Amino acid sequence: MVNRLWTKDYILVCLTTFFMFLNYYYLLVTIPIYLIQDLQGNTAQAGLLVLVFYVAAIVIRPIAGQWIGSFGLKKVFLASLIIYIGAAFMYFFTASLMSLMILRVIHGIGFGMVTTTTGTIVANLIPQHRKGEGMGYYGLMMNISMALGPFFGLLAINQWGSSMMFAISFVSVIIGVLTGLFISIPKEEKKAVTEKGLKKKGLNINDLIELSAFRVSLICFFFAIVYSSIVSFVSVYAEELQLTEVASYFFIVYVVALIISRPFTGRWFDQYGANVIIIPSIISFAIGMFLLSQANGALIFLLSAAFIGLGWGTIFPSVQTIAISVAAPEKRGAATATFYSTMDAGIGIGSVIVGILGAKIGYSSLYFYSSIFALAGIIVYHYLHGKDSRSLRESVKERELA
Repeated sequence: MVNRLWTKDYILVCLTTFFMFLNYYYLLVTIPIYLIQDLQGNTAQAGLLVLVFYVAAIVIRPIAGQWIGSFGLKKVFLASLIIYIGAAFMYFFTASLMSLMILRVIHGIGFGMVTTTTGTIVANLIPQHRKGEGMGYYGLMMNISMALGPFFGLLAINQWGSSMMFAISFVSVIIGVLTGLFISIPKEEKKAVTEKGLKKKGLNINDLIELSAFRVSLICFFFAIVYSSIVSFVSVYAEELQLTEVASYFFIVYVVALIISRPFTGRWFDQYGANVIIIPSIISFAIGMFLLSQANGALIFLLSAAFIGLGWGTIFPSVQTIAISVAAPEKRGAATATFYSTMDAGIGIGSVIVGILGAKIGYSSLYFYSSIFALAGIIVYHYLHGKDSRSLRESVKERELA
């Protein structure tokens, strides 16, 4: 590993992540429209398509983490690219709900494997003394794709129809695969695995879940529950406020706030430790949710996006950095899988909870109580990591120097 952050391979893995997540968010908003308009489906079926995708990704990630340790990162990464591009191509041939559902499961498997492998690759590429900064920029790729994916997706399906929409989707995956193929992945020492050994060992829970990363990942699970209310219902809330035209700019402001803050937050994380960055980020997240609950016009609505972007957008890569750092180098694949699966579980469970609460108490009240919930996250963070932050940081440094 070199001491520079912006190496060829780091840039390529960031680009690969960007295009894969761009495709993910692009299809997240367009597949329900395609189902309803072209396949005469309904909203309940559209929700089921989202669910099976998430379930497939969550289930495959810990298994992919074990495969990385057994067969090597490069092989699992190449397999994930093949599955992902194959799934993107097969969308041209979906003509029924069942075929689309099966394909979403396959695509979810590919997505789960790609995110696990790219997360492991980037963790291995970043110099230890720049982990916070490097993971911050890597996370920024996902945040930017979150803003651009839905924008281009809605533009494509509304202006040019589903065939062109799937064509653009496929092209984005091709670019992501090409950038991925040029990443130089160092050969790793892997566990000797035989067919007999695999049968004997099976899927051990300790191999599927990296326990050292699980405790830290629960922090992200907690805040992902709050974040799910933004992903799932902020556009519905904007319609209630008669701010439909402004809603499309919410995630643009969110990303702009992230881009401005990213050079500082990542470096401060490396220099001063997790507590100095994460606790103010939690407060920012809570302020953003409170402002959103009080929004009665475009200014407060968009201002809340900036605070939420600074908050969640910094909490997410910071906790991911910790989760990977506390794991041994050979367990980074499992740690990455554990982190993403825990976060996705939070978003999935949160979407159900906030959906029920939003219908009962209204979205303004939902976001108000979410701000209190987020602020209580300081206590959660303190007991799961904050009080041990300094000692864990020192032990990680000692392990890297050993």
